[in-house]
Amino acid sequence: MGAIERDGKVFEPEFSAISQKGAIHVYTDGVFLEEIPFEFRGPFPEHNLIEELVNHYCNGHSFKTE
Repeated sequence: MGAIERDGKVFEPEFSAISQKGAIHVYTDGVFLEEIPFEFRGPFPEHNLIEELVNHYCNGHSFKTE
């Protein structure tokens, strides 16, 4: 699963299949802004979950989602 770019922000998901937890790291111009933690089931998080979390973050921070 690769990085997602939205309105100048880069969202890089990382996860652990063993602990069933992950986080999306948010960057602007290579500078870390914050972490969006999440939990999932199965061997890896569904792409839709990552997209939904990024969209929710962008909407909450008035960023474009497309």
